[in-house]
Amino acid sequence: MKKLLFVTLGILLVIIVLTPWMLILFAKEQLHDPKITQRENLVEKAPKKVILALFPHPDDEVTVAGTLMKLKEDGHEIRIATLTKGEKGKSSGIEDEEVLAEIRSEEMQEAADLIGASKLHLLDYPDSGLSAIGLDSLKGIVSDLIDQIQPDVLITYDSKVGLYGHPDHRLSGLAVEQVFQENSSNPQFKPQNLFQVTLCSKQIKVAMKLSSSFNKNYPEDPSQGLPKPDFSVKTQEHFPQVLEVMNAHESQKKVLKDLMPFHDRVPVWMYSRVFDREYFHEVK
Repeated sequence: MKKLLFVTLGILLVIIVLTPWMLILFAKEQLHDPKITQRENLVEKAPKKVILALFPHPDDEVTVAGTLMKLKEDGHEIRIATLTKGEKGKSSGIEDEEVLAEIRSEEMQEAADLIGASKLHLLDYPDSGLSAIGLDSLKGIVSDLIDQIQPDVLITYDSKVGLYGHPDHRLSGLAVEQVFQENSSNPQFKPQNLFQVTLCSKQIKVAMKLSSSFNKNYPEDPSQGLPKPDFSVKTQEHFPQVLEVMNAHESQKKVLKDLMPFHDRVPVWMYSRVFDREYFHEVK
């Protein structure tokens, strides 16, 4: 009888120990494509480079925060630029746009400090109004930033969808892409690489089920969707800091739950092993 009790307890212990790891393996199988190359770093550690992450809104940098922190750890200089102050992001219930712009500017500065950016370039173009500025003007704004910062590497959204269909995302990605391609043969143009945030097909399927933003805005035609990833970057070790960056954007916590669903319900050690990489498409 005692022997049977010990055996039963041993089996229960094994189940308790193995269950979280089985859940992690199942979740990773649902979210990641093992055929996509996984890199340790976005770019080589040497020579040291200036990296410019250029996005339309405060909080967009969360999508690449792990990669940026790895680049900083490798000794590269990180610059972050946002084209707007995010005054239309009213999910927190704050209706006064001037007040909200100030709050989000402070949140963006905290996030930039957590990432280790040497400087934050916070511009003040109209949130959800970049289409009114026009693509040519946006390209001029992007060119001016590049001339000012002289980055070696650019990181931004893709030009087809803007991750999940936000017009500001898509237009800013398109502006950066066109400036990069039109100047790639110019010896005075400093950037040598342009990387766009993207997702693998498995992540898109899950996002369509769990994310209201994806479900509402993502194109039905797969050919019009996100560019296929060329590779992913391992970011598991920086995941707790990525959560800190995300939490810095307190006014946008409802929206950011779409980006990392259930992150507040699952232990970090488990979640970090599922959301352990960030995907990129390189523009040639």
